[in-house]
Amino acid sequence: MTPPGPQLRNPAREALDAGRLSLGFTVRMVRSVEIAPAMATAGYDWLFLDCEHGTLGLDAAAQISVAALSCGIAPIVRVPNGEYSMATRVLDNGALGIVVPHVDTADEAREVVEKLKYPPVGHRSMGGIGPHYGLRSLAVGDAAVALNAANLTVVMLETPRAIENADAIAAVPGVDVLLIGSNDLCAEMGIPGQFTHARLEDAYRRTVAACRAHGKHPGMGGIYNEEIMARYVDIGARFILSGQDGSFMMAGAASRAGALRRMLPA
Repeated sequence: MTPPGPQLRNPAREALDAGRLSLGFTVRMVRSVEIAPAMATAGYDWLFLDCEHGTLGLDAAAQISVAALSCGIAPIVRVPNGEYSMATRVLDNGALGIVVPHVDTADEAREVVEKLKYPPVGHRSMGGIGPHYGLRSLAVGDAAVALNAANLTVVMLETPRAIENADAIAAVPGVDVLLIGSNDLCAEMGIPGQFTHARLEDAYRRTVAACRAHGKHPGMGGIYNEEIMARYVDIGARFILSGQDGSFMMAGAASRAGALRRMLPA
């Protein structure tokens, strides 16, 4: 019998389980696999490969995921709501987690788990041994157990209805992270962009309390002002979207251009 493979590492999950901040970097523009070692070196725990709002496709997401596996950074992919065929294919081909947007109820969260976890937790189809074990031969049962344990199943709460149901969603077995999509939630509440509003703070407090009650991890997305981010980290957010490739590039490029322009006064 082929011996079980080594324990699969998921740096994003390890940080959460250790009580640390688990920091993610959004990949929306970049297509090169070098983004994985670059962001690992920069100190991030996971890549947020955005296939919902960006044009990143299945092949590029899989290629970057494979590169990330050996770099000490977890590849986690956001797919459009309901696109489970895409989700399971990126999981088969290197991803260590899936983010599903617009989850409003416990029933929807249960469907996510059923689609993304192998039996006995869910009903995901077995697709053979992928790159997670370097394409080595491994007993299917051993691989299923290891992948179920390693993969992060992340549901996004982006409406007042989702916040109302946060406790029920957090109680669903197999859900790992409740990630608040702050931009969409504020828009749905009629307070677009008002990230210091009391209603958003209350949403974070309710979600953090639900996660603590059920042993899940609360996350923060869409807020990139460091002072405001600190507020929600203090409340309890731990799975943190830190920024994205385009905005980081623009900030760095604008800073350098401005510094150089100032070297030769007009």
